[in-house]
Amino acid sequence: MPNENLIRFSITVPEELLSEFEASYYENHRANRSEAVRSLMREYVSGERWRCSQGEICATVTIIYDHHLPELTRSLTAAQHDSGDVIICSTHVHLNHFTCLECIITKGNSQDIQKFVDSLMKIRGIKSLSVNVTAEI
Repeated sequence: MPNENLIRFSITVPEELLSEFEASYYENHRANRSEAVRSLMREYVSGERWRCSQGEICATVTIIYDHHLPELTRSLTAAQHDSGDVIICSTHVHLNHFTCLECIITKGNSQDIQKFVDSLMKIRGIKSLSVNVTAEI
């Protein structure tokens, strides 16, 4: 964020942990140690917002299912229409003749997104459901 106030602080960690961390962030093209730590802090805060159902988050919800199950398809459509206020968009891909993958991008209050995810989890026939959460911090 361009105009945010930055605060310098120090931490104490074991040398081996720092060495492994630095090797990893250089490998992953982080600009510097501060950016790597900021990224980890954002990830932690996003996870806590999700875990505690508090605050605004963004989440991708990825599901895999058999599209030949007509009730499943109807239930998915109904769940998405019921949560239209947090759904930004979705992408539907045919993996093979029977299996579809859908990625639903959401943004909003974590409680509302959790309610949407819970409604999907109740739908019989979904083979896989995963949620990836982040926050605009």
